[in-house]
Amino acid sequence: MNQRKSMRLQDKVAIVTGAASGIGKEIAGCFARAGAKVAIADLDRSAAEQAAEELEAAGHQAIGVAMDVTDEAQVDAGTDKVAEALGGIDILVSNAGIQIVDPIEDFDFGKWKRLLAIHLDGAFLTTRAALRRMYRQGRGGSVIYMGSVHSKEASVLKAPYVTAKHGLIGLAKVVAKEGAQHGVRANVICPGFVRTPLVDKQIPEQAQDLGISEEEVVKNVMLKETVDGEFTTIEDVAEAALFFASFESNALTGQSLVVSHGWFMQ
Repeated sequence: MNQRKSMRLQDKVAIVTGAASGIGKEIAGCFARAGAKVAIADLDRSAAEQAAEELEAAGHQAIGVAMDVTDEAQVDAGTDKVAEALGGIDILVSNAGIQIVDPIEDFDFGKWKRLLAIHLDGAFLTTRAALRRMYRQGRGGSVIYMGSVHSKEASVLKAPYVTAKHGLIGLAKVVAKEGAQHGVRANVICPGFVRTPLVDKQIPEQAQDLGISEEEVVKNVMLKETVDGEFTTIEDVAEAALFFASFESNALTGQSLVVSHGWFMQ
């Protein structure tokens, strides 16, 4: 099983955005162990390079790339750099994101625009850059968006995040239709709550905004609807990404997969 799994992405080239830490870093590592050459793209250049060095030290091929996903020129240049260094682009994981919580009536417009820019503009710019390469190469490809249960469902205090995550499903469907003739698939992973620094930051913020304890936020807000009261793990999400990345036909495209311990079922 492990040997078969190790060959699933043999010699594929993957860009993972927001990959210097958290879910993105785990996906990059999972892809590398499955045989891919991996580009760690992140706003923090030094952290991206360090993450790449860790993969190289483990015997994998990886590079770190500085990338602000909201900067058109930086995305295009970074994608070109990866393609030239690693031999093309086969997989894009659009994972970079932030979270800002506040009730709608108090939400700052600048923060609204910033969150949507990172999640949606970033997804568009990285997708466009990757598709241009994939189409020219003529060897197909896989575009994977990091959605959320909030791509399907809403929570209080998260208006721009819920809006953005819903939007990624629409983008994936269009990419799936346009990319099909080129053998390019597009799908969305929709995790439940994953215990990352992003979620750790949300816990005290929501406790303050909702007037409850941090323990109650975890038990009665974040994990209330799960079947077992457990957080989704970064390993769970990485396995879903590997499944999408290694699927070999257009049979699985334009879809969204919820990984949430049963929090949302469809």
